[in-house]
Amino acid sequence: MTTAQPHSYAAHAKATLALGLPLIGSHLAQMMLHVTDTVMLGWYGVTELASVVLGASMFFIVFILGSGFAQAVMPMVAQALGRGEEVQVRRDTRMGLWLSILFGVLCYPVFWWSEALLLALGQKPDVSLLAQDYMRIAGLGMIPALLVMTLKSYLSALERTQVVLWITLAAVGLNVLINWMLIFGNWGAPELGVRGAAIASVLVQLASFLGLALYAHLLPALRRFLLFQRFWRPDWQAFGQVFRLGWPIGLTGLAEGSLFQASALMMGWIGTMELAAHGIALEVTALAFMVHMGLSNAATIRIGRAAGRNDARHLRDAAKVAMGLSFLFGLSMVALFLTLPAAIVALFLDLNDPQAPAIIAFGTLLLALSALFQMVDAAQVMALGFLRGIHDTRVPMWLASISYWMVGIPVSYVLAFPLGLGGAGLWLGLTVGLTVAAVLLMARFWRRAPLAA
Repeated sequence: MTTAQPHSYAAHAKATLALGLPLIGSHLAQMMLHVTDTVMLGWYGVTELASVVLGASMFFIVFILGSGFAQAVMPMVAQALGRGEEVQVRRDTRMGLWLSILFGVLCYPVFWWSEALLLALGQKPDVSLLAQDYMRIAGLGMIPALLVMTLKSYLSALERTQVVLWITLAAVGLNVLINWMLIFGNWGAPELGVRGAAIASVLVQLASFLGLALYAHLLPALRRFLLFQRFWRPDWQAFGQVFRLGWPIGLTGLAEGSLFQASALMMGWIGTMELAAHGIALEVTALAFMVHMGLSNAATIRIGRAAGRNDARHLRDAAKVAMGLSFLFGLSMVALFLTLPAAIVALFLDLNDPQAPAIIAFGTLLLALSALFQMVDAAQVMALGFLRGIHDTRVPMWLASISYWMVGIPVSYVLAFPLGLGGAGLWLGLTVGLTVAAVLLMARFWRRAPLAA
C-alpha cells in the first residue's frame, strides 16, 4: 500500500490519478453493463428499450439508497488505516457486508410489485408490464450488487484499485455474451428479450462478487485482515457506526438519483420516443459522470487517510488537486457533447427503425442541454467525496435533498409543463438543481476543511 504523503501539487496529482484512474475505469466498466443492456435492447425494440430505461432506473434508485452502507466503508477503512487500526478495518467492512445483505432482502418487494407502482406514476401499461418482468428477475441481483460495492470500497481504501478494474471489465464482457444469447435467442438459447437482459445482470453480479471475494480472502497481502473469519458473528458497535455514516450517504444518493428518476417519469408522460431518447442521453452523461465519481472516490480515500493522520495541509491540497482534475475533464465533455451529439445518440439505435431519426433528433437536443450541467454535476460529486473523507454526511444529506427535491424537481416540472418547454425544460431543471447542490456542498466542505484534521 502507498504510504508516501506528498505535499507538492504535482505529487498530489500523481497520487490521485494512481488511485483514481483504475477507479474511473471500474466505474466506466460498471456503467457499460447498463449501456450494453441499453444498446442491445435498442436493437431489439423501442418499447423494450423504454421498459428497461424505467426498470433499470428504478433498480438504480433502490441500489443507490442501499449502497450508502457500502460507500461508508471506504472513508471508514481509510481513516482506520490512517490511524493504524487494522482490526477496525475488518470490523467496519464486515458490518458493511451485513447491512448490504439485509437491505437487499428488504427491498425486493418493490421490484415484485413494480407494475402497479409504475402505472400509479402515469407510465404506459405495455411499458410498465415489461419493466416489471425485467425487475422481478433483476431484483434478485440486488444483494450481490451491494456486496460487490462493499468489497470495491474495501479494496479501494486499501489502494487495491487495479483488481476492481479488471474484475469489472471481465463482467462487461460476460454481460455482452449472456445478453447476446438470452435477449436474441442466439447459440441455441431461448429468446427472452428483457427477461434475458435481467438474467444476464444477475449472473454477472454473482460472478463479480465471487471474483472480488476470492481476491480479498486469498491474496497473501490481505490475509492479515481476516475479512471473512467468523463472518456470522455480529459486531453491533461497528454495525451501528457503519449504519450511522451510511444511511445519510444512501439518502444523499437517493436525493440526486430521484432527480433523474423523476425526469424519466415525467419524460414518460410526454411520450415513449422521448423516453427512449432521454434514456440514451442519460446513459451518455452518466458515463462522463463516472470519471468524476472515480476522482471523488480517490479524494475520499486520500482525504480520509489525511484526516486519520491529522494532516490538515495534506487534506486541503488533496481536495484542490482532485477538484482541478475533475474540472479539466468536465471541459472536455462539454466540447464533446456540443460537437458530436447526433453521432453519439446514433450508436444506441438500429438506424433501420422508423423511429430512429426522431429519437436521434431529440437525443441531440438533450445532449446539448447536458453540456450546461457538466461542470456543476462534477462539482457536487467532488464535494460529496471530500465531505465523506472527513465523515461529514448528515448535513450534506439535507443540503442535497433541498437542492434536488425542493429546487430541481419542481423547476423541471414547471419548465416542462406549465411553461410548455417539454423535455428541454426537464433537463434545464436538472441544471438548476445540480447548481444549487454544487454551491452549497462546496461551501460546506471549505468551511469545515481547516477544522477536519
